Amino acid sequence: MPTWYTVAKVNEIASGRLKQVIVGGAEIALANLEGRFYAISNECTHAACALSEEGQLEGEELTCNCHGSMFNVTTGEVLQGPAVDNLRSFKTRLEGDNILVEV
Repeated sequence: MPTWYTVAKVNEIASGRLKQVIVGGAEIALANLEGRFYAISNECTHAACALSEEGQLEGEELTCNCHGSMFNVTTGEVLQGPAVDNLRSFKTRLEGDNILVEV
């Protein structure tokens, strides 16, 4: 059964930036898009690069700098290969200034 976890404070992630969190056994990249928060798997499905460290976020597009795979950070969908598998996405919500992720 999924559980909600508090993973960060709103002020810990600047708009347009990513933060790695590990919760419920999952390594997650948490993204801030102008105050809207999204959570996806932190590992690129092509070559297992850490997206929070090796990725570049521009709008909703997250590019893995290892080999150029591109994903939609709001859904985890592959936008450009070489990756063919989507990233797992996680539900997020805010409670006050806390960011919660459902895992």
